[in-house]
Amino acid sequence: MTTTKQESIRVLTARQIDQKIKRMAYEILEENFKEKTLVLAGICEQGELLARQLAANLKEIAQFDLIVTRIDLDKSHPFRQSKQTISEEIKFANRVIILVDDVLHTGKTIAYSMKPFLDKKLKKLEVAVLVDRSHTAFPVKATYVGYALATTLSDNIQVVLKGKEKGVYLN
Repeated sequence: MTTTKQESIRVLTARQIDQKIKRMAYEILEENFKEKTLVLAGICEQGELLARQLAANLKEIAQFDLIVTRIDLDKSHPFRQSKQTISEEIKFANRVIILVDDVLHTGKTIAYSMKPFLDKKLKKLEVAVLVDRSHTAFPVKATYVGYALATTLSDNIQVVLKGKEKGVYLN
């Protein structure tokens, strides 16, 4: 762990994040190797960026057709209508959907992000997160976890998935 200018502790480096994402991609392949198509639904900006990085790793090792979409959600008011930004011709019926986010804290964001898929006849709905903080207040558990990090409720985790500051930081 190293300290940055803002007195944050860097918990994961860019290289370590890349390794975690690659391992998650292999786990996704192992659990879904019989599938023809996977849908990676990234939650807001960070989840979508992580979903795209997972998709890039999956393309190297798997024969899936991969669909990456984004779920827009107001994280401070998640009970408001969420929507997935995906073209209408894509069908979710009998498909595996993997919700992707950077951090699982209480499970609230992921729980509300499931809403667009609840009225669809899915084959399976899974969750992938880079960091699991294990403070769930909602009945949500990640299927794929890059890094489990024990924190206090007052700790803040910041994930940067691109650029020279790429890393996971504890404030």
